[in-house]
Amino acid sequence: MQVSAETLLIIALIGMIAGWLAGQIMHGTGFGLVGNIVVGIVGAFFGNWLLPQLGVQLSTGLVAAIINATIGAVILLFIISLVSRGGGRRWGWGGRW
Repeated sequence: MQVSAETLLIIALIGMIAGWLAGQIMHGTGFGLVGNIVVGIVGAFFGNWLLPQLGVQLSTGLVAAIINATIGAVILLFIISLVSRGGGRRWGWGGRW
């Protein structure tokens, strides 16, 4: 499978927008602008894989691709924040009873 440079540029642009949006949605769990852009690019691939697996089908087009990538990036930021902060202790799940 060959991917053109134009396709890679579009994927990167969508990932950048999605990463920025995910950083705004998940306020306080981001990695700064550059880190969120990288998470957005990875989240774009993750969202494009995950949502069809769950039976969620968005329409085609640029806006749908940004929404799809943003959902993937938000999920990815959430998972990273859980792993990097020691599980659910941030929300009090790991505390004393």
